Amino acid sequence: MAETSTLARPYANALFDIAKDERDLERWSRMLANLGAASGHPKVKLLLEAPDVGNEQKAFRLIEICGDELNDRAKKFVQVLARNRRLALLVEISQQFEALRALEEQNLDVEIVSAYPLSDAESAHLASVLRDKYEKEITLTSRVDPDLLGGAIIRAGDTVIDGSVRGKLDKLGESLLKN
Repeated sequence: MAETSTLARPYANALFDIAKDERDLERWSRMLANLGAASGHPKVKLLLEAPDVGNEQKAFRLIEICGDELNDRAKKFVQVLARNRRLALLVEISQQFEALRALEEQNLDVEIVSAYPLSDAESAHLASVLRDKYEKEITLTSRVDPDLLGGAIIRAGDTVIDGSVRGKLDKLGESLLKN
C-alpha cells in the first residue's frame, strides 16, 4: 500500500491551489485543522474505520461534527475523500497544506526544547539568528524538557540541531568507541 504522505500529497496540493486562488489560506488552514482534529478523535476514528458504515454517512457525520467551521467547498472536499476512501488522510493533508503555506508565506516554524525556560532576550536572539540563517520569518515555540541536562535542541523544518549536553555526551561516547 502506498505511504500516507504520498496519498495525501495530491489532495494537499489541490487544496492549496484552491486556497491560494481564493486568497484564503488562513481559512483553509483552520478548516483543515478542524477536520484533522475531528478525524483524529478516537470515537470519530472508530466511525471512519467502521466497515459497516457507508462512505456517504461517514462524510455526513464528519461534516456535521465540524458544523459551521466548514464552507461549501470544504464539505464537498470531505465528500470526495469519502468516495475515494481517503478520510483517514485528513491529518496528513492538513500537515502538508501547512508546509505548503509556510513555504508560500516564507515562514518557518521552529521548536526549541531546552533544559530550562528561555528568557525573552534568548528567544529574540535565537529568532534573529535563525531568521538570518534561513532568510524566512521565524515562528518560535519553546518547551522545557527536564530530562535534558543543559543546552537545547532546535527543530527548524527538516533540520534538527542537537546542542544539548546529552547530545554532545552521546557524540563524544560514539567517537571514543570508534577509536
